[in-house]
Amino acid sequence: MKNGVLEHYKEYLPVTPDTPMFTIGEGNTPLIRAANLEKDIGCKELYLKFEGCNPTGSFKDRGMVVAIAKAIEEGSKAVICASTGNTSASAAAYAAYCNLSAIIIVPQGNIALGKLAQAIVYKAKIIALDGNFDQALNMVRSITEKHPVTLVNSLNPNRIEGQKTAAFEIVDVLGDAPDYLFIPVGNAGNITAYWKGFKEYHEAGKAGHRPIMMGFQAEGAAPIVLGHPVEKPETVATAIRIGNPASWEKAVAARDESDGIIDIVTDDEILSAQKLMASKCGIFAEPASAASLAGLIKMSAQGKDFSSKKIVCVVTGHGLKDTDIVLKSSEPFLELPADLAAIEKGIGLV
Repeated sequence: MKNGVLEHYKEYLPVTPDTPMFTIGEGNTPLIRAANLEKDIGCKELYLKFEGCNPTGSFKDRGMVVAIAKAIEEGSKAVICASTGNTSASAAAYAAYCNLSAIIIVPQGNIALGKLAQAIVYKAKIIALDGNFDQALNMVRSITEKHPVTLVNSLNPNRIEGQKTAAFEIVDVLGDAPDYLFIPVGNAGNITAYWKGFKEYHEAGKAGHRPIMMGFQAEGAAPIVLGHPVEKPETVATAIRIGNPASWEKAVAARDESDGIIDIVTDDEILSAQKLMASKCGIFAEPASAASLAGLIKMSAQGKDFSSKKIVCVVTGHGLKDTDIVLKSSEPFLELPADLAAIEKGIGLV
């Protein structure tokens, strides 16, 4: 895919003759065989859809390019979003490319510094709100109701349209849908989008079946599982630290229509899966992204039989976006003099 999401999948997107067609390299992310984990987990085939290879390092880019293109088509000069980090980075990057103003509202002290740095360098107007993501989203919704500024959170249906293309790519590579798709759930737009994509490809005859959707929320931010909003969500997985998901009902529909689940994984399970993905597959994912693999490991440990199944875990964002936990929990490095003998001894060669 050389021409980006808008051009490559235009027949499945809300593209008109007036839609500007552009790309900064989103889409066509790798589907990586995780052969080193298949035996331990007990599945026939396991793949990781590594969305960290998008231009700003997360899946948000494939939805943002559609949202920004449609905003330009409608004559908008400014976009706004609430964000725990990835949406702000993506919105700011695409706005910069298209010469739009980007306004970002983030929860103060609850955004990974790598993601904040992106919004800063892309020259977005940033407001750090004394509150959480859900309060920030309420603010931006109120602003867009009063002012000519386009909302580019996943409440914007064009975001979902772009994000569904990841499902298309999985089918294009595998030749059919997987048996199961495991995916992190925060604001719940992505599970909604993937299910929409799989349904559309199935209806178009591009896939012979639709996968079972397996969504996972962090234990401290699991409103869908609990059945009620969480006023003060807490988890190390900042990207899914959301207490009242905007796409709640659509995520539940994706779960139910696919005979799937939305369940909980703990922070310890998330961080363990993050380390396993890195050490066994060479993929560094941000903590929220590891919720999908954590969920698969949990289900397998509980006795779920995946031995004949083809499984895809969605890895939503690159680990370089959120390094704090890894750096704080890492073992001390060896500190040695610039002496060959000392280094040989230190690394066990003598």
